[in-house]
Amino acid sequence: MRLSGHGVACVRGGRQVFAGLDFAAVSGEAVAVVGRNGSGKTSLLRLIAGLLVPAGGQIALAGGDAELTLPEQCHYLGHRDALKPALSVAENLTFWADFLGGERGDAAATLATVGLDHATHLPAGFLSAGQRRRLSLARLLTVRRPVWLLDEPTNALDVAGQDMFGGLMREHLSRGGLIVAATHAPLGIESRELRIGSVA
Repeated sequence: MRLSGHGVACVRGGRQVFAGLDFAAVSGEAVAVVGRNGSGKTSLLRLIAGLLVPAGGQIALAGGDAELTLPEQCHYLGHRDALKPALSVAENLTFWADFLGGERGDAAATLATVGLDHATHLPAGFLSAGQRRRLSLARLLTVRRPVWLLDEPTNALDVAGQDMFGGLMREHLSRGGLIVAATHAPLGIESRELRIGSVA
């Protein structure tokens, strides 16, 4: 499997964020997208996820499921935790599993893996920032998708949480998945760097 972009350009609010960007990532590889604030790291992830339309160039996935679009084969995890505070931990996870579709993993096992099995019935609004991040990460395990697009994935995680997530990323890569992560901090796994810069 190979994710690639050729001559990709991004325009936001009438401003060209970047242009002529080429990149590639293959199965078993993690790419860390780095650059200063406003350089387009998040925008690149959103372009790959199909949440934004490129102003130029092409983004493609070769070797994936031919019957699914690229966005349907991606998990996009933004830097904000998309949780409903009134729903319990388990209900939030069920919501995302229903929304994403496809074959789902065991919810109880997933919550145990991310260290939230003790908080299954607790409303998400009562969780700490680190626990909310763990619940967001649980989405990656609930429905398996080969491409993980991660925006500052270790935000709010303590050392134990970062170690746990490092293990999840290594397992995902060992299964043939690939990761593209926008980050200011080390991912905690072996990765190749893609540096992007603002043209403005």
